[in-house]
Amino acid sequence: MKISYNWLKLYHNLDVSPDKVAEILTGCGLEVESVETFESVKGGLKGVVIGEVLTCEKHPNSDHLSLTTVNVGANDPLKIVCGASNVAAGQKVAVAVIGTTLYFAEKEITLQRTKIRGEVSEGMICAEDELGLGSSHAGIMVLPQSAKVGMSAKEYFGVEEDVVFTIGLTPNRVDAASHIGVARDLIAVMNNYGKTGTDRLPDNRLLTPDLSGFTVDNNNRRVSIVIDDSKACPRYSGISISGIKVKDSPEWLKNRLLAIGLRPINNIVDITNFVLMETGQPLHAFDLSRIEGNQVIVRKYAEGTPFTTLDGVERRLSENDLMICNAVEPMCIGGVFGGLKSGVSSETTGIFLESACFDPVHIRRTSKLHGVQTDASFRFERGSDIAITINALKRAAMMIKEIAGGEISSEIVDVYPNPIPLQTVNFSYKNLDRLIGKTISRNVIKNILTDLGINILKETALNFPNLKPETIFPEPETSLLLEIPAFKVDVTRQADVIEEVLRIYGYNNIEINDEIKSSISYTSNPDPEKVQNLISDYLVSNGFFEMLNNSLTRCDYYHENTDFPEESCVKILNPISRDHDVMRQTLLYGALESVAYNINRKTSDLKLFEFGRIYSKSSNPGDLLPGYHEETHLALVLTGSTNSENWNTAANQVDFFEMKGYLHAIFKRLSLLIDKWVVESYSSGLISVGLRYSVNGKTVLIIGLVANQALKPFDIKQSVFYSEMNWDLLLSLISEKNISFTGIPRFPEVRRDLALLVDHQVTFSEIEKLAYQTEKKLLKNVGLFDVYEGGKIAAGKKSYAISFILRDEEKTLTDKEIDKTMDRLIKAMSANFNAQLR
Repeated sequence: MKISYNWLKLYHNLDVSPDKVAEILTGCGLEVESVETFESVKGGLKGVVIGEVLTCEKHPNSDHLSLTTVNVGANDPLKIVCGASNVAAGQKVAVAVIGTTLYFAEKEITLQRTKIRGEVSEGMICAEDELGLGSSHAGIMVLPQSAKVGMSAKEYFGVEEDVVFTIGLTPNRVDAASHIGVARDLIAVMNNYGKTGTDRLPDNRLLTPDLSGFTVDNNNRRVSIVIDDSKACPRYSGISISGIKVKDSPEWLKNRLLAIGLRPINNIVDITNFVLMETGQPLHAFDLSRIEGNQVIVRKYAEGTPFTTLDGVERRLSENDLMICNAVEPMCIGGVFGGLKSGVSSETTGIFLESACFDPVHIRRTSKLHGVQTDASFRFERGSDIAITINALKRAAMMIKEIAGGEISSEIVDVYPNPIPLQTVNFSYKNLDRLIGKTISRNVIKNILTDLGINILKETALNFPNLKPETIFPEPETSLLLEIPAFKVDVTRQADVIEEVLRIYGYNNIEINDEIKSSISYTSNPDPEKVQNLISDYLVSNGFFEMLNNSLTRCDYYHENTDFPEESCVKILNPISRDHDVMRQTLLYGALESVAYNINRKTSDLKLFEFGRIYSKSSNPGDLLPGYHEETHLALVLTGSTNSENWNTAANQVDFFEMKGYLHAIFKRLSLLIDKWVVESYSSGLISVGLRYSVNGKTVLIIGLVANQALKPFDIKQSVFYSEMNWDLLLSLISEKNISFTGIPRFPEVRRDLALLVDHQVTFSEIEKLAYQTEKKLLKNVGLFDVYEGGKIAAGKKSYAISFILRDEEKTLTDKEIDKTMDRLIKAMSANFNAQLR
């Protein structure tokens, strides 16, 4: 959801930067996912100034070009070649100077000093489409003579700038699905952050628009309302407005909507969208002439009834779809999508404005059935504020009268058959202290509750008459009886109130003193899980803990992801939340969530592993379920220190080779020989540097350092080493491997060491592979025991210290044979890698 910084300033005298606002909102549970700059004209007309054409002459080498000199307020006038037929001396014009970037015709052009038909041109006299101010290209823009030479076009045309926050709204926070809702949290934090409760900021905000000017002009077009199903629609309010003129919205209203990603349509629709984004209450405008019988009926229709929505698509209704109808036919899918016939058009002169509250279950079912999610359904399916319907109608009606003209032609008709009382909750200070582990000032708590709109009905101190006089009881337990506002649909119990207080007070202000400890146990399974349990035993015995993460994860993780494209995600048709709307394609994101969870609880030295299934769309004919692929993977995570700090031992950080050692030990435990596997360097958007192990073109394992851009969304600031293994493929390799034994060697082995100077990009695995290819009979082992860079080593070079183990199975090697073998190895290294002996 997008929130405008300028819009927020309507409700609070913000004297903090947008970055600080983003920090405050994220800290109180409204996570700001991105911050963007909005300009009502793309580019903000930077570099464009008002100028005056001093002279205008025909171009000597062209019939359709003119040579002009233009005063832009600088010391010297600019020479500009212009192709417009309407350019003339004495005109005030908009001039783009050299270095200005213009955006038009879906192109981006940066002006440079150039020659046109042999004449110098030092800028450009612009048409309105070239500036993004209109669509006309008939000629240059000719401005009134009152325009001041040298003034920036941004100032002259009133280009608006704004900062827009994208908030990742959780499903339970529908109270913040509006600018007023976000402003309420922002004000609460700013009033109470780090305060004692006595030094509050002045009450300088207005979270409820001024509705005192609302009046009914007449009652000539009253529309009656009937609700057939009060469970599906507990409240429905409406008002009639006649004599309106449907036209384009004023610029300020267009800019408000454009800033938050909404496309302006016309003044009536734009006002309903404005009120929705301001208050969180969805509205819908019907053409008053389309309401047959002057009656609105909220009811359901028979299964399969055809209905054409605003997008021109004919949909078949379900018997559970709630419809807004006139006396003859349906006009709108309630709370989801309007109908084509009853919508507002340029010929509309009167409207019936709807403001209702619908049952979340009905709306969610209908939205999912028809595959349609609108701004209205987004809010209704999470629970809308049943108490705001009247005020939202008044706000919209007053704006319509001001912008579209007309008169309010009926009283507000409000059908609310079963009024729902506001919920009350008993709240104890002691319980809050116990749950969060800290005592917060009672004044601060009450101020937070008040700023959030929670009404304190009564404060009671509990007495204990049966206590003996000598009993020590330092503070009487005090409870509050709270009245929860209708917009706080997720606050239903004491724990919810405590969460509200805590998020405004600030999670970061709660000190954590106790180290969190955990243990994970597992139950061994019979075959075919025997091998998995064997490796689990090995990892646990080496200090690893097992993770068990949810197979459902966030689709956002895969947005613009080159490693695991969003198109391959298996999406959930009816997700429980935005955080669990797709099946995971990798174990990485669940592992990073676990790492972040532990680090946030002061456990930063982690060795974790997980066996889990991954899922993706696939066209592989061998898949069990056509179109979908799933397989088991094994993930390992290392981060932090490899050992605890001690008086005689420094804490060493985990590294790539420690991870690699555990993986090679797993292969050895499973009797896998990996010398024939392809090992190559690997990097991606998720792994900054690492290795990939492949067999027959199939990836068995990826290991490496997790990229910073992958860690950033989880706020992980320490290095994380990660590996993910295709466990199913590994099991198939185990089953294919025949284990053989050889006798103890009868003849001694010989070791020779070489110090080789090689190019920086040459890897040890390449040297090892070449050595075995060069000497297949005598060479038994190649080892790397030192790597050196710097000092006297040339730039782009490094020194490898390599050991070679030689042995003949039939006799003892002589010095001559050894030297001959080593010479062959040295020549091979020199020929293939330009290696030099040090």
